Amino acid sequence: MKNNNLVLLFICFLLFSSMLNAQTTNTAQSTEHKIVIQLNTADTLAWNATMGNIKNLQKIWPAHLNVEVVIHGLALNLLVASKTPMAKDITELAKTGVSFIACENSMRKYHILKADLVIEATTVPSGVAEVVIKQEAGWSYLKAGVN
Repeated sequence: MKNNNLVLLFICFLLFSSMLNAQTTNTAQSTEHKIVIQLNTADTLAWNATMGNIKNLQKIWPAHLNVEVVIHGLALNLLVASKTPMAKDITELAKTGVSFIACENSMRKYHILKADLVIEATTVPSGVAEVVIKQEAGWSYLKAGVN
């Protein structure tokens, strides 16, 4: 009798574990994932890594992902049409809903006009403030870089 109770308890445990795992998987797949990525380096390896990270996230959550890349400081050349080596990547990712945001404070500092930016770029008054606003609104934060 004691062995029957143990077997029954074990079966209940397995069923509960399976249901919990299925629920967790379904929740992760249907949750809207909002990610703000801060990019402020002139390092093109970091730019490339950022594009790769976004593409990898899109493979995991193709229908439930909202990404905003906030670009300020020396990273602004990523969005300058005449200087960026990543125009094709920006265009392709923007078509999937990824936002590329330039900091107007940095634009003034480096004498970059809105007309100088790739057409997919939008601007905000302060890149750092935009990152804070997104975090306060519950967005996950990623700092772009290369290790």
